Amino acid sequence: MNFKPAKPPQDAVTVRHLRIGIGSVGIALPIVLVVGHMVATRRVVVLSSLSAYYHTEMRNVFVGALCAIGVFLIAYRYRWPDNLVGTIAGALAIIVALFPIRVEAPTGGTSAVSRATGLVHQGAAAALFLLLAVFCLFLFTRPDRDGTPPGRVANRLYRTCGLLILAAIVVALATSALATDVHQTLQPMLWCETVAVSAFGTAWVAKSDAILRVAKLPDVPPSDEGVGQIVATGSS
Repeated sequence: MNFKPAKPPQDAVTVRHLRIGIGSVGIALPIVLVVGHMVATRRVVVLSSLSAYYHTEMRNVFVGALCAIGVFLIAYRYRWPDNLVGTIAGALAIIVALFPIRVEAPTGGTSAVSRATGLVHQGAAAALFLLLAVFCLFLFTRPDRDGTPPGRVANRLYRTCGLLILAAIVVALATSALATDVHQTLQPMLWCETVAVSAFGTAWVAKSDAILRVAKLPDVPPSDEGVGQIVATGSS
């Protein structure tokens, strides 16, 4: 009997592609920003944060990547409350992209608009990272829609990524107490953001295949050729 090859439901394929897209952009973003800036300036130098690359020749990459992540998250539709958290996180990612972090003016001051924009950027970024940690720690570790729980290794990976995001947030806040010269030398904010974004991306890519493993394949009737073979066998 010949059966037509079964394909997973289109909804499962779409969710998988969205997860891969979200995770891949997250993993690639820090690498592309840092290396791209070094290549463009021909200097081995890193900036104070990923957001600081907005004010360089990598602006379009920074804005484009965050907007892409935002659109992917808004379009992500799986179940409640994943949909709501994804929509809010997507909107926050777009806000982070469009409201740049402030840069100190040469005279040492900044305008009121620049300060307000910077506060919006920082608040949206902090909320975004917290929601990405929620995905890793709580949403990805739940049983799938058909009740199938994630494997132990998968759950360990999701929780590790979530804890790395939270740890990066805590360390980033703690580094504000460092002396200015130490801060400029170590650039701790950049490395904290890189760890958080990379952990978020890794969790989403790892989660991409889970939905196909539990997706119920549609019933596929045998082909006409297979039916003919059955009839011929029965009549012989």
